[in-house]
Amino acid sequence: MTEQSELFDKKVECPICKKEFLTKKVKTSRLRLLKRDEDFLNHYSAENPIKYSIFVCPNCGYAASENKFNDIKKDQIGIIIDNISSRWNKRDFGGIRDLDEAIESYKLALLAGTLLKAKNLEQGNICLSLGWLYRLKEEKNEEVRFLKLARDQFIEAYNTESLSGTNMDDSKLSYLIGELSRRLSEKEEALSWFNTCLNLASTRMNPALNDMAREQWRLVKEM
Repeated sequence: MTEQSELFDKKVECPICKKEFLTKKVKTSRLRLLKRDEDFLNHYSAENPIKYSIFVCPNCGYAASENKFNDIKKDQIGIIIDNISSRWNKRDFGGIRDLDEAIESYKLALLAGTLLKAKNLEQGNICLSLGWLYRLKEEKNEEVRFLKLARDQFIEAYNTESLSGTNMDDSKLSYLIGELSRRLSEKEEALSWFNTCLNLASTRMNPALNDMAREQWRLVKEM
């Protein structure tokens, strides 16, 4: 059960409608990491901050991850107004979110990102988070569906986009593509991407990632 004391209110101004709203965030001082899955999902003893990483304007329906919420150009505002705000049934995501509300917030962000032609890496991260949320909800089919969408977006990002200025580099992304392929039971694809990761000089400079990639490669070989 989420306690109010684990959360705080953050005031946000929507770049689309200019209205202010409150959204909850998890206090970092309350975070206690229990474990981390091989595809980087963190499990905490209390509330998981990924449930609150998407800001949703209750007035116009615009949704995006916290670090991208204000990265909208003037000529894109009309796209959101025409395609989302015009049919938005006003509702507030500013309270304590259950997994279903968190999932809905990410799907709203995925829709906005699709309309705004967001980068594959950004859309892949949203799909990955949706896969994680369905894992926490123990809905395997939906988890697999979104992990596959994430994996395919990440492959596009690896092949076509610059990763500079993001939280990814070639080593981490190739590892993640390999791990998602492993979880999708796609053995040859997984081996190929783990090999790509292990052959990168940047991986050899990251001993923890290098060890993870070798261990996951070994698991795939035993499939």
